[in-house]
Amino acid sequence: MREAAADMKITSIECHVLLDPDYDVSATSSAQDDIVVVIHTDEGVTGIGEVDVNPWIARACITAPSTHSMGLGLAEMLIGRHPLEVDEIWTDLYVGSAMNGRRGAMINAMGAIDIALHDLRGKILGEPCYELLGGPVREAVIPYASLQPEVTSYEAYRESLLAWALDARARGFRAAKAEVTLAGPYAHMGIKVDRPFERTTEIVAALRDAVGPDFTLMIDVQYAFPDVDTCLATLADWHDFDIYFLETPLWPDDLAGYARLAEQPIPIASGEWLTTRFEFLQLLDQGRVRVAQPDIGRVGGLTEARRVADLARDRGLTVVPHLWKTGISIAAAVHFAAATPHCPFIEYLPADLSESALRKDLVANTPPMVDGVVRLPTAPGLGIELNHDALRRFTDAARAVSVGVAS
Repeated sequence: MREAAADMKITSIECHVLLDPDYDVSATSSAQDDIVVVIHTDEGVTGIGEVDVNPWIARACITAPSTHSMGLGLAEMLIGRHPLEVDEIWTDLYVGSAMNGRRGAMINAMGAIDIALHDLRGKILGEPCYELLGGPVREAVIPYASLQPEVTSYEAYRESLLAWALDARARGFRAAKAEVTLAGPYAHMGIKVDRPFERTTEIVAALRDAVGPDFTLMIDVQYAFPDVDTCLATLADWHDFDIYFLETPLWPDDLAGYARLAEQPIPIASGEWLTTRFEFLQLLDQGRVRVAQPDIGRVGGLTEARRVADLARDRGLTVVPHLWKTGISIAAAVHFAAATPHCPFIEYLPADLSESALRKDLVANTPPMVDGVVRLPTAPGLGIELNHDALRRFTDAARAVSVGVAS
């Protein structure tokens, strides 16, 4: 394969828009839809990637035709390129599409392409992706359990989180992130709670009591706090709970608020919605968060996630990637963490705990957790395979809801 790679060319890119047939538009989980890209070469080698964004929007970003030299289409720029030119392709896509969107969905779409290119490069060279990202720094990756309860009352929500935390520990997880979201844009399923931040503290205290002192506990409030003063007042009661990090307490544009939160002792984590290293520069240097959370697809792919990791390393900070998709993203995160010394955890949800059929069925061999860790894969590229029957089923469901939409 190495010999054939010298003249290999990218010939096409498939965009599969996928939808869980049982999707609920009122739910907050983006695991109900997906875009999977498959990059083809003239030697028959393919690479796969995905990204966590509205898949119809991402497909338009990829397939839109070029109109002028600074408004080029991503697919058109990709066709004919050498698949091993991963870094060069990222730069060319970024510059060539600049007037279409230097941030947001255009970068998200580039992220899916970039993940597929890393998978493709590994397959061509016969190496796991982490070997081509600098080499492994550990033999296994530690996943933390992540789950959003979907319930309609505070009492059921609290009990569901406690039961999940105990189940996660019983399954061998060493760490978990509880999404305690009783206010803000992600407030679960319309739950109405009086004194939501006092109730949040009650749940966090109960979670710590349930899992015990030797279990790593993270809390995600999903932009719940209306302002930094409310957040600081709430966190004053959390100092005995030994929280590894608090995720996204404020809206991502409130850099001044994040800077004030940096003065209190609980580490603050953020970055799941950010695109490119340039937005992370602001978050790290102005917002002063201590845990950078690039979503590997959204930020621009493995290429850009590695650049964010370098920014965190240079500042003595931790990086823990966000992910909320399928086994494709889990595999990308495993390879990222394998080659990143300051990445102690990855987000993870076992398929049998997921309500999403996409998560359960799309990838035939999602990296498994055994004894609390995910061992590094040894197959070339990402080391995963798509379930093509599931791919067709989810594609058909997406087509069904697209009927009647103007093209």
